[in-house]
This record gives sequence, structure tokens and C-alpha cells, in this order.
Amino acid sequence: MTDTPAPGNRWVLGARPRTLPAAVVPVAVGAACAAGLADPCWWRTALSLVVSLALQMGVNYAIDYSDGIRGTYDVRVGPVRLVASGLASPKAVKLAAFAAFGVAGVAGLVLAEQTSWWLLAVGAAALAAGWFYTGGPKPYGYLGLGELFVFVFFGLVATIGTTYVIAERITGLSIVMGCAVGSLACALLVINNLRDIPTDREVGKKTLAVRLGDARTRRLYAALLSLAFAGAVASAVAWRPLAAIAVLAVPLAVVPVRRVLGGAKGRDLIAVLGETGRLQLAFGLLATIGLILSRNS
Repeated sequence: MTDTPAPGNRWVLGARPRTLPAAVVPVAVGAACAAGLADPCWWRTALSLVVSLALQMGVNYAIDYSDGIRGTYDVRVGPVRLVASGLASPKAVKLAAFAAFGVAGVAGLVLAEQTSWWLLAVGAAALAAGWFYTGGPKPYGYLGLGELFVFVFFGLVATIGTTYVIAERITGLSIVMGCAVGSLACALLVINNLRDIPTDREVGKKTLAVRLGDARTRRLYAALLSLAFAGAVASAVAWRPLAAIAVLAVPLAVVPVRRVLGGAKGRDLIAVLGETGRLQLAFGLLATIGLILSRNS
């Protein structure tokens, strides 16, 4: 029997901190892509980080709420879910989701006012996508489109958007690096969905992992990690040579890839989630350093 977490801790657990690198890395990389194109604007970078983190936490709480009221994860192997476990009421978790989305919206409004109002449309799309991932009458996360959402909003939009609010331009470098970090963000979701294939199949949640099946989902995970490093190499060849420093994170990919391709299941995949998060952070840190150091190349 496990101890019930303290009230404050349960909300931290509900925010799913292991997924938060997916919000931090694209902002760091996007800011690094803007280096050399404009004078550093740290407050815009900070607000971009607030938007990304708040959106990620809002999505996590929204998933917790929507899956909880549907009874999707009444029996669960993975990280704690507040509603399903009875640690918080559905109303409280829904309010937490809306509060996080509200923070993201206010920060995004300030950035739009300082740069371009078309960012409001992008922000509105991100908020709607975050809620309807598992919310609403026809959640697209139940149709196998979750990875597309993550790739677009926690890869392309977060990276390109950060570059834009700093340098007020969209660059090829930010697009390619957005694809790279988006691949790593997708890898986090793939591990979650791989772990949950048995329960998702039972409740009719047709995630991409359910649609692909166990074996192909494992290969997809390895392919996504490979694509991330390929993006760093392509950026080094085409724009900034020291972006290749990101490949120094390859050793961190070895263990999780071996675990996944070796057939790890259930709770063993929770460890892979943490390892993938650490890989994402290392990749993001190294890529950021490399991009900044070669900004004038």
C-alpha cells in the first residue's frame, strides 16, 4: 500500500513533472536559434517559457480531468492521476487546467502585443488543441492524433514561436530544430501510450500506439530519437556547425532504446519515460550551447 501524497505534492504529481522537459527544451532551442539575429530579449524568452510550461501543465490536468470523468484509467500502471485515484475532485482538476491555460493565455497576449497579433490565433489554436486532446465529445487523442498535436505545438510552434518573438522572423534553422525537439516530445508520448496499450484498448482509446500495435510502436520510438539527432546534424551542416554538439547526448539514448526494443512493459516503461526526459534535456542543453556558440558562423 502506498502513502497518500500531501495536498501540495499531489498537484505537483498531477502536473506530471517528467513531461515538463517537453515545454522547456523548445523554448531554449528557439531562443538559441534567434541568437545573432537580434539583441537578446530575456523577458520575451521568459514569457515564452511561461506560455510553454503553463500549456504543458494545463494539458496534463485537462487529460487527468477528461480521462477521469470517463473512467479511462480507473486501473492504471503509470504516474498518478488525480481524478481516477480520488486524490482530487473533477471540478478542482478542471479548474487547475483552466488556471494553467489562463496563465498561458495572458503571457501569450503580452507577447502578441509586443510582436504581432497573429500570435493570438496560434495561441487560441494551442489552447483549444490542449483541451480537446482528451476533452469534448470527440477527443482527437482517442483517435491516434496525439503525436501530431505534440509535434506541432511542443515542437514546431514552441520553437519557431520563441525564435519569432525574439527576432521577429521565422527561419529555416528554427523549423528544422523545431522538428528535432518535436520528435523527442513525441517520443515521450509514445512511451506513455506504449505502456497504456492494454488499458487503452479495453476502453476504446485508439491511440497511435493501439493502432500501430506493440512492435511497431517500439520501432517508432527508436525512429523518433534518430530523427532528433538527424535534425541537429542537418542544422549543423546547413546553418550552425556547432549544433552538432547535440549528438553528444546519443549515449543517453542507448539504455532507453534497448529497454524499449527489448520488450520493457508496464512499470519498466515509467523508468524509460524518465530516461527520455533526461535525454531531451541533455539534447536541448547541448543544442542550445552549440547554436549560440556558432551564431555568427
